[in-house]
Amino acid sequence: MELGAFSVSLAVKDIEDSRGFYAKLGFKVFAGDASQNWLILRNGDYVIGILRGMFEKSILTFNPGWNSALKSSPLSPMSAKCSAN
Repeated sequence: MELGAFSVSLAVKDIEDSRGFYAKLGFKVFAGDASQNWLILRNGDYVIGILRGMFEKSILTFNPGWNSALKSSPLSPMSAKCSAN
């Protein structure tokens, strides 16, 4: 059974500061919209979401449809239709 991609969604206070921090660790924006307070970042097989004002605490997320998207497009942005699941 293919379970899909797992990621950590982090509740952050500042999207741009968080993007900068994770960029120093090698993460690149994969999807999302900073003006809507969410970005999905990727470093190889590792995926994190940084979200402002959506959750009180950071959570582990399960994204069953992402496996094919992650495999087919190594670090190119996903469609703007991507949702933060």
